Amino acid sequence: MGILSRASYVVRSKLNSLLNRAEDPTETLDYSYEQMRDELQDVKQGIADLTTQKKRLEIQKRRLEENVEKHNDQAREAVRQNRDDLARQALEKKQAKMSQIEELEGQIADLESTQDDLVQKKNDLQGRIEEFRTKKETMKARYEAAEASSRVSEAMTGVGDEMADVSRAIERAEERTDEMEARSEAMDELVDTGAFDEAMSDKDSIDRQLETGRTDAEVDSELETLKAEMGGSSETEAEAETADVDVDAGNGDGADVDVADAEVEAELEELKDDEN
Repeated sequence: MGILSRASYVVRSKLNSLLNRAEDPTETLDYSYEQMRDELQDVKQGIADLTTQKKRLEIQKRRLEENVEKHNDQAREAVRQNRDDLARQALEKKQAKMSQIEELEGQIADLESTQDDLVQKKNDLQGRIEEFRTKKETMKARYEAAEASSRVSEAMTGVGDEMADVSRAIERAEERTDEMEARSEAMDELVDTGAFDEAMSDKDSIDRQLETGRTDAEVDSELETLKAEMGGSSETEAEAETADVDVDAGNGDGADVDVADAEVEAELEELKDDEN
């Protein structure tokens, strides 16, 4: 293979590859369908033209037939007038018209035969066009489905290439979210424990410990007071019941003294607790 032949082959192969990539099958199918419809329209137009030509010949034939009748009448009239020469001329013209009529009939028969063939071809072409249209729509649907599937596959391939980056981004987002949640919980815990109050206060650690001690002492004192009140009430009620028994039994003054002594003792305990 010579250099020019190889170059020509390479150029043709490159052009063919470019055309294959640029070609859209759906557009090609639509174009082919339109071409077939145009051909069908041409066939219909040809049939119409042929029919028009046949009608013209038929009109011409009818006129010739009218002339034949006219020449017959002329010949009969010439015979009645003993004009054989005129009768002969009329009959000659009649024969010429008859020959033309015969020729026209042959042409009309040929046109009718051609017309029938064209009509049959038109029907066959129309049937093929309808069949092609069905196949075209089916092929277009298949091509569009395959194209969509190809796009999805390409998209999935691209997503697969970027999936590692997406996974890392999700991990970083989860770590950041966990960190923020932990920070929020820590802030809530510091607020609950009063750590922020201590940080914002001017008191040092000794002052805070002394204040805590005083608070604890006040709590202990109040607790002792509650215990004393509860215990005093119980003792008073018991002594009152005892006094009532003694009064009922002996109705003596010693019961009143015991009750008074118990009340004094209870009040004294309350005073001590207050001082503490």
